Amino acid sequence: MNKRGIRRQWMGWLLFFAGTVTSCCLYAQEPPARESLTQGALIQQTLAQGALTEEVLVQETSTQGEQDQGSPTREPLTIEQALDIAEGNNPDLIASKLNLERYQQHLVAQRASLKSRFSLDLTPINYSRSRRFDNRLSQWYTNETLNTSGTFMVSQPILWTDGEISLINTFGWQDNHSIVEGMDNRNRAFSNDLYLRLNQPIFTYNRRKMEMKQIEFDYENAGIRYALQRLNTERSITNQFYSVYMAQNNLAISKEELDNTSQSFDIIKNKVEADLAAREELYQAELNLANAQSAVEERTVALENAKDQLKQTLGMPLSEDIEVKAEIKVSPVAVDLNHAVQSGLNSRMELRQREIDIQLAELQMIQTKSLNEFRGDISLSIGIIGDHEKFNNMYDNPTKNPRVSISLAVPIFDWGEKKARVKAQKIAQTLAQIEQENLQIDIELEVRQTWRRLENLRTQIDIAEKSVRNAELTYDINLTRYREGDLTGMEISQFQTQLSNRRIAYAQALINYKIELLNLKILSLYDFEKEEPLVPIRDLSKIIH
Repeated sequence: MNKRGIRRQWMGWLLFFAGTVTSCCLYAQEPPARESLTQGALIQQTLAQGALTEEVLVQETSTQGEQDQGSPTREPLTIEQALDIAEGNNPDLIASKLNLERYQQHLVAQRASLKSRFSLDLTPINYSRSRRFDNRLSQWYTNETLNTSGTFMVSQPILWTDGEISLINTFGWQDNHSIVEGMDNRNRAFSNDLYLRLNQPIFTYNRRKMEMKQIEFDYENAGIRYALQRLNTERSITNQFYSVYMAQNNLAISKEELDNTSQSFDIIKNKVEADLAAREELYQAELNLANAQSAVEERTVALENAKDQLKQTLGMPLSEDIEVKAEIKVSPVAVDLNHAVQSGLNSRMELRQREIDIQLAELQMIQTKSLNEFRGDISLSIGIIGDHEKFNNMYDNPTKNPRVSISLAVPIFDWGEKKARVKAQKIAQTLAQIEQENLQIDIELEVRQTWRRLENLRTQIDIAEKSVRNAELTYDINLTRYREGDLTGMEISQFQTQLSNRRIAYAQALINYKIELLNLKILSLYDFEKEEPLVPIRDLSKIIH
């Protein structure tokens, strides 16, 4: 070997060791937690890696610029802040609350209808002129009438009997002029009719009381639906919140993977330039770098999509940028399975909904049996009426006007209509009872399955934590082997991917545990972290006001 060849070989070794030492120094300066580099530092470090790397980073900078054109980023949201925002902005929750208020107004109106009603009917003027035939005298006559009157009425519904009692007073004045065979007859007088009236249905059910019960059930059902919507919204927001958190975490891991891949690219580039590695290794390193950059872009898109879904659920403008902040710390929670099942069976609002359905079916059966029923109505009234030409003398000679009326409706034949409808309603009652029994079984089944998943997730968290530690040690060892030339670029890429997957799996296991613990709280209506029962709604009126 001549002197020029020896000098070239020594220069190659020096370049190799210089690149290795530089990379090791850069690696040694990394924080222990392997935090990802900032976007600016990542661009500055990677711009020196050649044409391919520069092109990739230009694309990333362009994408980031498009994202920065939106509204400024607000403070990171916590899960509690997200739930507070959804309380007043979530579309489904607002619709459920408005529905509850609608049924409340129905109930207020129904209760107001049971109070005394005051009415005044006025006829300021009524004039008529007509030609009529008198059947008694068998002759025609001309009649001209001018009158004015008013009726004041106070009516009071009776809830317990479905009757109604009314006090009615009718006052008026009239001028009546008749012409019979050329003879004029005229009468001008004041009149006043005051009487008390009672209307009472008999042999039938109390329609007014049943209507009140139905509206009360509807209002209670609307309150239960609102409470369930709140719990479902909390579950939905929690899932989407952690989806955004996982997307942020995955993006950070991808950026760290890109940083490690860039360092590996530096190492193999120095080796190839020093003729210590084949150029195929450089091609593989460039491919690994491009794949890492593509992973960053893909997870950036996934993060933005997850943010949009969370913003939609929170009722926030889609143009507003958000970030989430969470502390995923899992401390073992002791959950007694029997306690959870019993709490769910005693507290779940869906069971009360089924009870309301059964009671409504019973009311519907009463209405069905009243079809073509035998029923009657009693009407009683008593009062006095007076009339005179002078207002002060109207009751000089009053007349009593009692009235009694009894009417009956007797069905004869309906071709089996009532019998068939009653049978259909009995089937509906049976179905409502079956649904209630099945719901009890479903509640117990869901609680048991969630409890088993919780126990399994505690084991998975321990395994995932150990897997992360092993993957970090394995990557560090193999990175050293890669620098020494014992591994190829494809092999070190596999170890990097393994480390990223282990970290993602560990974070996902922690989130799954938090979500399942929330599911158990919703299923049993008991907070096992605080060791207290969960009361979704204490007073429905407080929600509306």
